[in-house]
Amino acid sequence: MLDIIIADNQELTRLALERLLEDLGESRRLYASGKETLMERLRDSPQSTVIIDYTLFDFNDIDHLLIVCQRFPLSNWVLLSDDLTETCLRSVVYGSHNVSIAFKDSPIQEIASALRSACEGQRYVCQRVREILATGLEQQQAPPVALTPTEVEVMRAIVQGRTTKEIAAERFSSIHTINTHRKNIFHKLGVNTAHEAIKVSIRYGLVDEADYFI
Repeated sequence: MLDIIIADNQELTRLALERLLEDLGESRRLYASGKETLMERLRDSPQSTVIIDYTLFDFNDIDHLLIVCQRFPLSNWVLLSDDLTETCLRSVVYGSHNVSIAFKDSPIQEIASALRSACEGQRYVCQRVREILATGLEQQQAPPVALTPTEVEVMRAIVQGRTTKEIAAERFSSIHTINTHRKNIFHKLGVNTAHEAIKVSIRYGLVDEADYFI
């Protein structure tokens, strides 16, 4: 029986995936709400199909995830996310052989095709990903959109290693407000994780490298 690991801690997404997986035949469902749990599941079942939104986990960047994929060469993966940069997509498409890609807002037929392909040991790349890679929608060499003064301060705190809760307390703001700032910063910088945001911020001089928390 095929083992399918659902590595997504959003309950609504899990419910939707469960419904789609019902049409793919009998399988055993496993769940992972964090990176350590995911690794345990893979060690127990190295031939699993993994459905993951890596942006919800504590991976440093997409390369970190791909290393895990390579560590379990018999596994097949579906990378399912809200938004992924062109750089991230290129890393997956050209740096792996067992990772399918679809967006959470892709047509249901495409998501179902990605799931089916992975379960059958094949790869699937949705139409939107192919269009992004073909047309180069992102200008990787162009500097990112300027951050507001508040966003720069929040980004500097992130670079210094402070958590969202700590930043909120220091700024006398709510966690929701800081999360909104983080989301806006990531969108402007064209990244998906704090690690990527730090690299871009330092590269373009948006924050001082001396502030980098090691």
